[in-house]
Amino acid sequence: MNNHPITSRYDFVYMFDVQDGNPNGDPDAGSLPRMDSETGCGLVTDVCLKRKVRNYVTLAKGDKPPFEIYVKEKAILNRQHERAYAGIGVKFQPKENERPWKGGETIDVARAWMCRNFYDVRTFGAVMSTGVNCGQVRGPVQLTFARSVDPILLTEHSITKMAVVSEAEAEKQAGGNRSMGRKSTVPYGLYLSHGFISAHLADQSGFNAEDLDLLWESLSNMFEHDRAAARGMMAARKLFVFKHESALGNAPSNKLFDLITVMCKDKSKPARSFADYEVMVNREGLPKGVILEEKI
Repeated sequence: MNNHPITSRYDFVYMFDVQDGNPNGDPDAGSLPRMDSETGCGLVTDVCLKRKVRNYVTLAKGDKPPFEIYVKEKAILNRQHERAYAGIGVKFQPKENERPWKGGETIDVARAWMCRNFYDVRTFGAVMSTGVNCGQVRGPVQLTFARSVDPILLTEHSITKMAVVSEAEAEKQAGGNRSMGRKSTVPYGLYLSHGFISAHLADQSGFNAEDLDLLWESLSNMFEHDRAAARGMMAARKLFVFKHESALGNAPSNKLFDLITVMCKDKSKPARSFADYEVMVNREGLPKGVILEEKI
């Protein structure tokens, strides 16, 4: 594994779409697809996207150091922190009501152990000062919410289940044993998310070139291993990466993002596929010191 942190800043534009599915349900709204109530545009949280990256890394690398995943389903985080202290050979016997495993230098060493072993810690960062204190890590990779190019249409469907939960419910139906449900989908939506990678924070967490390649691989393939009836057809469509020559960067990210334009080809009818959109890239406007790579 290349242990040298990256030395360039990166900004990227990530596009994915959904057809007849719910890309990210809102638990506070009956799991309806998330949307901006003012514009009607669909939303997918950064947390949702990072979860899919984590899941892909687990499949690709087998959840073993240095690509183990810290935030995973049913994980007890303090147990991971205890592993860090065991890994650096430190054992404490805290007194009653004393917060265990504290101390600046020891915490720094434990934090470094977490960064070395957990991919998502050195990539996205983590707050590890709960209980067993391993400090905090600011992640070099940050993602925005994904927002649909056009307003989405929320469609609700009635579904029939051919079974009931209990005998009491079956008796009420005199043996019919059927129940009704609802399913919410988006007929089609093309979503854009923006990402930022800091070389300075990568130097602190140890995020390196191999980690970076794995991130691009995850964004390209993660929907292929996240299939579910509720999510319909989801696919990664475009990944534009702006690589800066310097660690500080050679141009503001917003000016780089403005070089990529997405428009519906025929606004007289609703888009129902990626082919209904045109993606335009102004390569002539690329600032000096910035390279544009198209990963997908």
